[in-house]
Amino acid sequence: MRRAAVSVPCNVAEGAARNSGKEFAHFLTMARGSLAELETQILIARDLGMLNPDDRLDEFLERVFAKLANLIKRVKACHEH
Repeated sequence: MRRAAVSVPCNVAEGAARNSGKEFAHFLTMARGSLAELETQILIARDLGMLNPDDRLDEFLERVFAKLANLIKRVKACHEH
């Protein structure tokens, strides 16, 4: 879980350091994949009783997914022009 969680901002940072919007968008989609991996691990940990079911992580993940989706959309829109 730690590896997936750290991978999200690391992919955003690496993509931002690239020289093209296309590469940035690619790394943002990789960040989204890491976030999905983390979400799956959280669900499994909850099912195994390792996390509190009332922890509000779902709300946090939804906000991060939405922010990534918005950023991907904006970067792709800028790349198309």
